[in-house]
Amino acid sequence: MTRRGLFAPALGLLAAACSPLAMLNTFGPRDGGVRRAARDIAYGDDPRQKLDVYVPTTPGDRPWPMLVLFYGGGWDSGDKTHYAWAAQALAARGFVVALPDYRLVPQVHFPAFIEDAAMATARAGEIAGRFDADPGRLGVIGQSAGAHLALMITLDRRYMAAVGAPDAIKAAAGLAGPYEFLPFDVAASVNAFGQAPDPLETQPLSFARADAPSLWLGHGTADVVVHAEDTVLLDARMRALGGDCEARLYPDLRHEDLIATFSPLFRRKATVLADVTGFFARALGQA
Repeated sequence: MTRRGLFAPALGLLAAACSPLAMLNTFGPRDGGVRRAARDIAYGDDPRQKLDVYVPTTPGDRPWPMLVLFYGGGWDSGDKTHYAWAAQALAARGFVVALPDYRLVPQVHFPAFIEDAAMATARAGEIAGRFDADPGRLGVIGQSAGAHLALMITLDRRYMAAVGAPDAIKAAAGLAGPYEFLPFDVAASVNAFGQAPDPLETQPLSFARADAPSLWLGHGTADVVVHAEDTVLLDARMRALGGDCEARLYPDLRHEDLIATFSPLFRRKATVLADVTGFFARALGQA
C-alpha cells in the first residue's frame, strides 16, 4: 500500500511542525497539582537514554496508573525538557507519567529509537513502585513520531519481549501518528528508515492484531503533515481483525493541535486531553 502523492511530501515536515510546541514549556501556563518527582533516570548507557517522572500531588486512590509519553520530532529532534507541560497535563488527571528522551537520527536509525522506546517503557514499569504507580496498569502515549514509537512497541511483540517485558503495555494512544507511510522518498523517512531490510517492518499497520492492547487513535482532519488517513487505516485494520480500537477525528485540527490542546492555553479548542485520559482511565482501571 502506497500513498506517495498524499502523504510522503508532508512527512518531511514532521520535525518542523513539532518544534514550536516546545515554546509552550516556556511561555504557556501549567497544570497544578503535579510535581516532577525524578529527573534523568537512566534506562541505558547513552546520554539520551534517560527519563523524567511526574506525579500527581492531589488526593486520589493509589497506586496510580502509569503512562509513558513519547514526544514527536520526525525521529531526528526533540528534548524531554520541552514537553514537561504535556506530561504535567496527564499527571494532573491522575497518572504517574514517565517522559523519556530517545536516540535520534543521525546518531541512530531504525530500529534503534524504537528499541529505546521499549527500554524506557520497561524501565518505567520497573520503577513504578517508587512513585506510588502500579506497573500492572501501564500505558504508552505518543504524538507524531512519538505515536509511531508507541504503536510500534505495542503492536510488534518483539520489542517489549526483547527487554523482558512482553506484557507490560496494557493500553496505547496515538496522537496524529504516522502508521503507514511507504514508500520512503523524503528526507525524514529515508534517513530514519531507508536502511531497513524490510520496509514493511517499520510500519505499525503491518503489526495490527486482534489480541493487541486496547488502542486509542486521535487525528485532526486539517492535518497536512500526517494525514488522518493513517488513523483511519489502522483503526479499520484493527477492527477488521477483531481488536479493541477507538478512533476520533477532530474537525479542523492541524497536526500540532492534537498535543497543543493538552496545554491550558489551547484546551478549549478540542476535548483531546479529556478523551484520551478517559480512554486510559477505562483501559487501565483508574478509579
